Amino acid sequence: MDSILSKTKGDRWIWLIVILLSIISLLAVYSSIGTLAFKRGVGAESILMKHLAMIIGGLGLMYISHKLDYRYYAGISKILMIATIPLLLYTLLFGSHVNDASRWIAIPGTGLSFQTSDLAKLALITYLARTLSRKQENIKDVKQSFIPIMGSVCVVFILIALANLSTALMLFGVSILLLIIGRISIKQIAIVCLAGAVLLAGVIFLGPRRHTYISRIQTFRHPEKVTSDKSFQSDHAKIAIATGGIFGKGAGHSTERYFLPDSFSDEIYAIIVEEYGLVGGFALVGIYLFLLYRCIKIVTRAPKAFGALLAAGLSFSLTIQAFANMAVAVGLGPVTGVPLPLVSMGGTSILFTSVAFGIILSVSRDIDEPKKVVIGEIREAA
Repeated sequence: MDSILSKTKGDRWIWLIVILLSIISLLAVYSSIGTLAFKRGVGAESILMKHLAMIIGGLGLMYISHKLDYRYYAGISKILMIATIPLLLYTLLFGSHVNDASRWIAIPGTGLSFQTSDLAKLALITYLARTLSRKQENIKDVKQSFIPIMGSVCVVFILIALANLSTALMLFGVSILLLIIGRISIKQIAIVCLAGAVLLAGVIFLGPRRHTYISRIQTFRHPEKVTSDKSFQSDHAKIAIATGGIFGKGAGHSTERYFLPDSFSDEIYAIIVEEYGLVGGFALVGIYLFLLYRCIKIVTRAPKAFGALLAAGLSFSLTIQAFANMAVAVGLGPVTGVPLPLVSMGGTSILFTSVAFGIILSVSRDIDEPKKVVIGEIREAA
């Protein structure tokens, strides 16, 4: 055990959070995949083993990512942005069409597929962190700083929003937070927000999924005026939470898992509250809040602007996604297709999330390691 701990660097609390979320994920996914296993004609254990393999693979990627000096991600970000734009276009035109949306592309020879928006989140956040940190001396310059930043944010936003509006909105919000931290002027941020609002209106009223977006908004705002089939998912999520009580029905005793669509992914928080009650639900909220707290400490202590912006962007992205998922489950937002980070059964999304955690840990290494050098020097002098 000591040898394993000695090889892991960075914030120990974040490692603990990842382990806790992974355990919660295994328990919740195993409890909610019975219907999926029946539809596929396989045992629930086989699906669980695949999910476990993804978690283990994610931990491996997180370990590799955290061992790599975070400064290398500045160069990688440019390559990722160059690759992301054509991948997003390819996904829109030729991607797998599921639930009236083209979000996935197949990985040849593996039988797996992944959402290109997961890659786009990493690419845009790392690219913005790199650009903002390198342009600090002329951050107010419109041609050299503002136009490249605004262009990258708006292009990625529109390409994701056409198929996945919720993810695009969250990524846009994270981008605005990074612009604020990166000392972009209020006037320029307002221009980016205005451009985003225009693109958003175009997607909602003119985009290929406009009917789906408008229907979900109307269902959320006026649930009493819509038919039960349109509010089926949100209704059963509310039933799961309401029947969970304070301490829940107990692990594996959910009844709404048989009715709730995507109970193992988008609506997994409702199943967790049903089985573990408000105590379990608030505990999970507390874990994500503590994650945000630890990440903010890393941001404030990071010696380099790039590391601070990188950790800030990735931590905001993870926690905003988590609270968006939980808000939908409890009826505070319209139905979306956003998974709960490291908890939902999401296939390759777990791998991308793990890489994000690894990069945050890599930034935290830059804070911890100089201290170890100083302590070592003091001991030698003594």
